[in-house]
Amino acid sequence: MVVGGAQELSSYSSTLTITATLSSTPNPNSTFTLSMRPPLLSSLSLLSSPSPSPSPSHSLHHPFFCSLSLSNYSKSFFLPLPTAAIRRFSLFPRPPLAKPLSSFVEHVAGESERDENGGFSREGEAENFEFGAAFGSTDLKHLSSTSLEVKELEELPEQWRRSKLAWMCKELPAHKPATLIRILNAHKKWVRQDDATYIAVHCMRIRENETGFRVYKWMMQQHWFHFDFALATKLADYMGKERKFAKCREIFDDIIKQGLVPCESTFHILIIAYLSASVQGCLDEACGIYNRMIQLGGYQPRLSLHNSLFRALVGQPGSSSKHYLKQAEFIFHNLVTSGFEIHKDVYGGLIWLHSYQDTIDKERIASLREEMQSAGIEESKDVLLSVLRACSKEGDVEEAEKTWLKLLHSDCAVPSQGFVYRMEVYAKVGEPMKSLEIFRGMQEQLGSTSVVAYHKIIEVLCKAHEIEIVDSLMKEFINSGMKPLMPSYIDLMNMYFNLSLLDKLEATFYECLEKCRPNRTIYNIYLDSLVQIGNLDKAEEIFNQMHGNGAIGINTKSCNTILSGYLYCGDYIKAEKIYDLMCQKKYDIDAPLMEKLDYVLSLSRKVVRRPVSLKLTKEQREILVGMLLGGLQMESDEERKNHVIHFEFNDNSGAHSVLRRHIHEQYHEWLNSSSKLSDNNDDIPYKFSTISHSYFGFYAEQFWPRGQPMIPKLIHRWLSPRVLAYWYMYGGRRTSSGDILLKLKGSREGVEKVVKTLKAQSMDCRVKRKGTVFWIGLLGSNSTWFWKLIEPYILDDLKDLVRAGCQNTISFGSGSDTDENASDYSDNENS
Repeated sequence: MVVGGAQELSSYSSTLTITATLSSTPNPNSTFTLSMRPPLLSSLSLLSSPSPSPSPSHSLHHPFFCSLSLSNYSKSFFLPLPTAAIRRFSLFPRPPLAKPLSSFVEHVAGESERDENGGFSREGEAENFEFGAAFGSTDLKHLSSTSLEVKELEELPEQWRRSKLAWMCKELPAHKPATLIRILNAHKKWVRQDDATYIAVHCMRIRENETGFRVYKWMMQQHWFHFDFALATKLADYMGKERKFAKCREIFDDIIKQGLVPCESTFHILIIAYLSASVQGCLDEACGIYNRMIQLGGYQPRLSLHNSLFRALVGQPGSSSKHYLKQAEFIFHNLVTSGFEIHKDVYGGLIWLHSYQDTIDKERIASLREEMQSAGIEESKDVLLSVLRACSKEGDVEEAEKTWLKLLHSDCAVPSQGFVYRMEVYAKVGEPMKSLEIFRGMQEQLGSTSVVAYHKIIEVLCKAHEIEIVDSLMKEFINSGMKPLMPSYIDLMNMYFNLSLLDKLEATFYECLEKCRPNRTIYNIYLDSLVQIGNLDKAEEIFNQMHGNGAIGINTKSCNTILSGYLYCGDYIKAEKIYDLMCQKKYDIDAPLMEKLDYVLSLSRKVVRRPVSLKLTKEQREILVGMLLGGLQMESDEERKNHVIHFEFNDNSGAHSVLRRHIHEQYHEWLNSSSKLSDNNDDIPYKFSTISHSYFGFYAEQFWPRGQPMIPKLIHRWLSPRVLAYWYMYGGRRTSSGDILLKLKGSREGVEKVVKTLKAQSMDCRVKRKGTVFWIGLLGSNSTWFWKLIEPYILDDLKDLVRAGCQNTISFGSGSDTDENASDYSDNENS
């Protein structure tokens, strides 16, 4: 019998309570007093299943705990209790109540101490806030959790049941998921809740938590299942401690769906599991769970948890972290209201976040600095740099100079970033030559100059139109061998364009192409200059180059630029072609051009054109198939009528950085409004999605039926060279030895079809399985033949990147086989 099922406060007009006096020695004659008493929140209550509106008679037959009461009542009756129950009760503590969502009952955690120095950390990146070594660590060892008790095997009366349970406990952990489910289904005629719970608990005892999770999920599908809060809590905690955040979250959501509030330990462990993962979106999920822990659960998190989440928020580059200001302020508020001592890095991190905002809150920064001073905390280098950064955005010269003097008199070396912020301060107030003086002073004082400093001084002087000085600085920058040069080339071309020095602009454009990777921004500037002087033949050539090169691509600005050229020179036929292209891509046409275009269209088209219906081109279809093989995800609505494609790229991959721009341009007309860029923003996100549309139904049914990846039966018909190229660019890699690896998810039968198709094209390959991910390896001469087949479809800017080898962590030496020790759930070990 499971002791510790989910509990709720009863809504009956009276509550049965049990009082007893227990000694350490079991006594068969012990009696328990049951009394009728008014409903109130006490430590004494019957525990019932979460089924709706249970009757009192049903509750009396449900397993329940007994808890000690210090009160005596006159009206009482006596009930004998079995010895086994007395023994079990006296040995195990009573679990805390699972709290119903509707009542927000205060939960008393059984913690005896709060440990504030554990072991969680997050690595920082360039320009991250620097934390002290002892800040933000987390210990999971002393978290209290719900007690879970089951009958021991010898307590079961039937010998056959004991034997079968013992056999299943031995066999199930040794099998794969599919076999495990088959075994459970074969015995479901006799397995009941208590039996399955025993198996799951046994798996947790021997640290086979994955097996325990599968048994738990199988239990939930059985007709006899009733939710066990204690089992779910224990399993969620174990999965979270193993950093399996997806499974921990799944159980967490199961508890919520039952109308219960998870234990404090479950909240805590799930947050830490999310923070320990490097998967995109996990930090946002951790913040959401933290907020629910306080607002929904009414818990007071440990100091270490506050600090760990705060560190994760601030432990990213400023451009990424600045969006978490409200969350950081909420953590700071909770620290203050909980009476915790505020660590100096919390003050520093909050000021650092404020300094990256587009609109600086000077009063808030000043108040935080005052609080630091009142607490006797000395301002660190990071705090002073943050204040300088804020001053540079506001143009506050006086405060910037005060802060600069503090930096000079501090024990630490003056960072190069401090010089850059001073340059920006004086540029804001219209003193570019003072900025140049600071730049030269930096070279003398530090003996070197950073790339960021060159970018800033060239930007400042370009805006001031100091042509000779900028040209000299640009040559100095190029000769230094520092990179990237592109931001400075863009500033230089913008200056020449504004000054109508189009010859210098053209020379700078071609010089940039020789030294840097092509960039859409510089192409747009050059295109605009050609249209401005009426050189439409050259402008058309440049536009076609942009359109034909997937790494550059076109956008709304470039289309409007060439359209304006055609309209104002009277080439209406070409203007109509650009108009058709913009309609297909759903690019917005500038209002002044639209007035002229309406007149042009009225001359050539008697009937006003209807909006272009969305259809995928042959190229788009092939690209989509290749990327779906490489791991692209789709999502369908409940009725499976409309479907969304989620494009997600790895921000640590140079190949993905180039590919995302090409894919964003290729599917621009299909993207939802939040995924499209404004004219002034050319920074394409690493995640974007299409609109929800029925047109994607074919691909959803073939590649994502029932929300799971699958290899279509007719895949052998679709493996064209372009499909293989995009599969490789999105989900493949090349090893240092030149071998090519392709990632694929699906069934073994589907993988075999792909392998046979490749062999039919004279490419022998081997297969290695890692969990649910198959890796197809093209080794030796097979990789050479594969590259020759796909090279015409590889993006020009990607050819060097995808040729570069990476360390091979997958061995194909033993032929096609399976890695049995790999995770069976995901290629990401955290999920």
